[in-house]
Amino acid sequence: MTPLETKFKQTLEKINLDKKDKILVALSGGKDSTVTAYLLKKFGYNIEGFHINLSMGDYSKKCLNAAKELCKQLDIKLYLYDIKKEMGNSMCYIRTAIQTNQGKGLKNCAICGVIKKWIMNREARKLKVNKIATGHNLDDETQTFLMNIFKGSPQLSANLGAITRNVKNAKFIARIKPLFYIAEDDIREYSKIKKLPVVYEHCPCALDSYRIQMRKFVNTLTTKEKENIMKNFGRLSPNIQKLKSDEKLNFCEACGEPSRKKICRMCSLIKK
Repeated sequence: MTPLETKFKQTLEKINLDKKDKILVALSGGKDSTVTAYLLKKFGYNIEGFHINLSMGDYSKKCLNAAKELCKQLDIKLYLYDIKKEMGNSMCYIRTAIQTNQGKGLKNCAICGVIKKWIMNREARKLKVNKIATGHNLDDETQTFLMNIFKGSPQLSANLGAITRNVKNAKFIARIKPLFYIAEDDIREYSKIKKLPVVYEHCPCALDSYRIQMRKFVNTLTTKEKENIMKNFGRLSPNIQKLKSDEKLNFCEACGEPSRKKICRMCSLIKK
């Protein structure tokens, strides 16, 4: 077993992932979600794939083909959500319309992230799965923690972890991040060694987010430094939990999905 595989398995043991659980892996076509699915299958977990086709030209076609090829190799079912078919337009069109109506201060990645999370939770619930597995890695989580610190909002990290800590409710599908402690460079190398079907290019619309700025900074750190940052997050986590405001679960008056407010973020974005 490679060091990466050992670390992956240890994370699954840490969150007490049950092999009886039905796990839906959010497959983007990139290296992280691909390795997540590959290793969950390798270690005998019950998984299925889920891919959102954003209809963004050749990039989306490559991602869709990679997801299909992976599920074929792993012999798992793949569920496809075609955003153009289901929501009427491509992500590019939807995002531009939102920015036109609500101001260009809304970043591309922020809009896309809200929409994809909303789709994933709702569709995963329809499929009656127990967990959603995402490909978030050590670099991603380091970026998120530091972003929240730099913004002066450490309480926004209260739900971070290898398994999310949202309010427990039947409408929330728990999310797991098996790559939480694994560096991005190690994942890239592993995916190439295993010759997995992966799209290595970045999303063409990811141009202007604060996360991209933070990614450039985190890329200057060593893996050990990233690990130390997240170890400190672990030590600080009990205090961060105390900063968290009491979460009162609401359900969006427009779509019925879980929300912190009367109208969820998704519906507030796409309102006329």
